[in-house]
Amino acid sequence: MAERLTVAQFDLVILGGGSGGYACALRAAQLGKNVALIESGKLGGTCLHRGCIPTKALLHSGEIADSARDASTFGVNAQFLSMDMVAVNAYKDGVITKLHKGLQGLVKSRNITFVEGHGRLVSKDTVEVNGERYTGTNVVLATGSYAKSLPGLEIDGVRVMTSDHATNLNYVPKSVIVLGGGVIGCEFASVWKSFGAEVTIIEGLSHLVALEDESSSKQLERAYRKRGINFELGVRFKSHTVTADGVTVELEDGKTFSADVLLVAVGRGPVSANLGYEEQGITMDRGYVLVDDKCRTNVPGIWAVGDLIPTLQLAHVGFGEGILVAEEICGLNPRPINYDGVPRVTYSEPEVASVGLTTAQAKERGHDVVELNYDLAGNGKAQILRTAGSIKLVSQKNGPVLGIHMVGARVGELLAEAQLIFNWEATADDVAPLIHAHPTLSEAMGEAHMALAGKPLHAHG
Repeated sequence: MAERLTVAQFDLVILGGGSGGYACALRAAQLGKNVALIESGKLGGTCLHRGCIPTKALLHSGEIADSARDASTFGVNAQFLSMDMVAVNAYKDGVITKLHKGLQGLVKSRNITFVEGHGRLVSKDTVEVNGERYTGTNVVLATGSYAKSLPGLEIDGVRVMTSDHATNLNYVPKSVIVLGGGVIGCEFASVWKSFGAEVTIIEGLSHLVALEDESSSKQLERAYRKRGINFELGVRFKSHTVTADGVTVELEDGKTFSADVLLVAVGRGPVSANLGYEEQGITMDRGYVLVDDKCRTNVPGIWAVGDLIPTLQLAHVGFGEGILVAEEICGLNPRPINYDGVPRVTYSEPEVASVGLTTAQAKERGHDVVELNYDLAGNGKAQILRTAGSIKLVSQKNGPVLGIHMVGARVGELLAEAQLIFNWEATADDVAPLIHAHPTLSEAMGEAHMALAGKPLHAHG
């Protein structure tokens, strides 16, 4: 039998067309490299089709529903009638389609060879897809992540589902149990509450969004109680029973909860099984591909980015890592990513946003910590929006700001300034003289730093 011929030789062969993969492809092509981009699903990956974009569209529909319910508060005679999930999904899918087409156009315009199909690493420089081989001087692994479950917790997509199913649900359940109080769980809890469902979150750790600063977690919990979102904290899941009518969940302390639907939101795991990674000698840990600070694996010429590696599982992190790899391959010697300086948002109502270190992390690293909490009650725009929350600054005593932690409507939009403050190692004295537009939420950022610098205006205490 004749030996199978390699289809083509490339500078980069990228396995996976999500945020990390396509960013790497676009930047490498921009820098003059010949690129093959391989994707088994749709270009854009989880973020565009099943994650960030659809969930944020659903959250916006929920925000509109809540605005209709609360319209009289603002002097508007309006009435909330019901959710039309066919129309909601049409709106959401329209956003996805537009972005998907735009991305396809970008890839095409850069003369990137886009290959549809399930790829597998068959040698240190070759990926096989549909019986054809693509060889690259560099191979970039960007195969992403999947929604995890727990042992014995079978996902049927009807009564027991992951976020993959929840983004396409064509009805509003009367009641929902959300297993997991991290970012994904809290966002879906917010969506479904806005849509009119009864929601209970079950979280084994002691706080919602437990990776955030404890003060942010507590504020979100207060806000969720006020919204009527129920939660059980610090107790682990034991078992579940599916019936014709719904799902019953039993916890380790013996408590039981019943609902129409159970959403399993216990995190995401790397897609790395049966893709040939181990066979090529790539060092791995619990399914994650291990890399150095330039996203290089232990095998020369093989790189890895995005949810496949044990860094922050955020689309913008994969995006940044993809660009980093492309620039490193092209000899630009980019600066490694400081993961502390990556902004993070939970797009619930209220939003939780942060950059930098929590108080606990700063103390663990030996900093002499000073804290400042600025209550949004002192901010005019927050009052107009009828939102509650705060901006908390974590600072080195007589030194730079180490962390910024925010809770409130639209605070995610304040992260642009926050990440500059952290990444440029600004002090409160550096930020305090800057004049912020009035009335904006961003004023609260200025006021918080003024207070930390010892000259509070609209701040008490």
